Amino acid sequence: MAIHRMDNVGIVVADLDAAVAFFTELGMELENRMPISGQWAGDVVGLDDLRSEIAMMQIPNAPGKLELATYHSPKAVTPVPEVPPPNTLGVHRVMFAVDDLEDTIARLRPLGGEVIGKVSRYEDIFLLCYLRGPGGIIIGLAEQLN
Repeated sequence: MAIHRMDNVGIVVADLDAAVAFFTELGMELENRMPISGQWAGDVVGLDDLRSEIAMMQIPNAPGKLELATYHSPKAVTPVPEVPPPNTLGVHRVMFAVDDLEDTIARLRPLGGEVIGKVSRYEDIFLLCYLRGPGGIIIGLAEQLN
């Protein structure tokens, strides 16, 4: 038995509208937005009285999706510290390849995007950075140089 594909990466956010705006500015498209509730949903994630809303984001003409979710019931749990550092155990970040790193950073700053360290060059292959977005989400950005 083989794995077929990775369908999506899920990120829990406090403000779904802000997260959708952030990832839309990055270049993703909103595929679908909908409420999720009911016994079946609670059974899948192991939560009682589950009521949430998801937004499926996709990269135009590329595989893979990002599922942004906000929880109405039970309320989402805030980690301690609230904005964990990049070396926190668990889901770390999602990396995106971009055409122009500096332009992408400039477009995401008004939406809360903040470079964590600094833009770094890996040999003559990539410009790279980590950027923190709404609710502490960490994304990686990579611009291929050659």
